[in-house]
Amino acid sequence: MTPQELEELVLLRRARDLMDREYAAPLDVPTMARKALMSPAHFSRRFRAAYGETPYCYLMTRRIERAMALLRGGASVTDACMAVGCTSLGSFSAKFAEIVGEPPSVYRSREHAAVKAMPPCVAQVVTRPARGATGPSGTSGTAARASSRIGEASARASS
Repeated sequence: MTPQELEELVLLRRARDLMDREYAAPLDVPTMARKALMSPAHFSRRFRAAYGETPYCYLMTRRIERAMALLRGGASVTDACMAVGCTSLGSFSAKFAEIVGEPPSVYRSREHAAVKAMPPCVAQVVTRPARGATGPSGTSGTAARASSRIGEASARASS
């Protein structure tokens, strides 16, 4: 890797860190691009090349990840939606279902005892949403994959 490519990765990481830290703020691509010292179009292309998804997709995945944690903690769907920076409950619910594989109300009503028993760093990895994953039922999202991982972790813990 050339020094110029390394410097570009450092700049892209600054923008990614901004998204991780300020996920609830109204962020747009021009704001993120300024943080990376790039034009918006160049930033979007380079971010996708480096991380495999567009800046907007990355931001929404982080928001959904945080919303999942809030819902597991008992927050209402509306409160979780607003807390992670989404302004439309309908759009939030549709995006949540697309990424996780089930609506936020169904996710909230499910039992999450196995996740609560895990250390937070493990729970974060196990429940991280991933776009394009399909479960055994053919649904998109990670609900089936996360449930499988949680089941595996529970089985290992009890044996």
